Amino acid sequence: MADVVIRPISPADAGEVLTVQRAAFVSEAAIYGDPDQPALTQTLAQIEAELQGAKGFVALVDDRIVGAIRATERDDVLQIGRIAVAPDMQGEGIGRRLLDAIEGDTECATAELFTGSLSQANIDLYTACGYREAERIDQGDGTAQVFMRKPLR
Repeated sequence: MADVVIRPISPADAGEVLTVQRAAFVSEAAIYGDPDQPALTQTLAQIEAELQGAKGFVALVDDRIVGAIRATERDDVLQIGRIAVAPDMQGEGIGRRLLDAIEGDTECATAELFTGSLSQANIDLYTACGYREAERIDQGDGTAQVFMRKPLR
């Protein structure tokens, strides 16, 4: 694999981030049978606005953005948003490197993220990175939102 460079995200990255996000979340939509997931319906304008105030990083191979992570800080908790890795780059450690970057760029005591209960690959990655299930919210359709937390300090 080519060298992966992790750098801070910028509003200028919005178009490529949207492309990677949509490609990455297609498999999630298939797992849940829901093509209307927010990660797939989010618009370019919404991502541009989000990137104005969000912390985040992108992963690049050559000049191509192949991964992105965004987060906000609130009440001493780093709330990690969408982690997206291009399908052809999944399994290469990019998600782990993006998590390391965002966790290392905060003074928050705790990091929190969530995924769906059917997203076992995500749960496995987050568990391997030190996250533990903190809460499970039943969605009424046989699935749940799984909130996971990790102490940072």
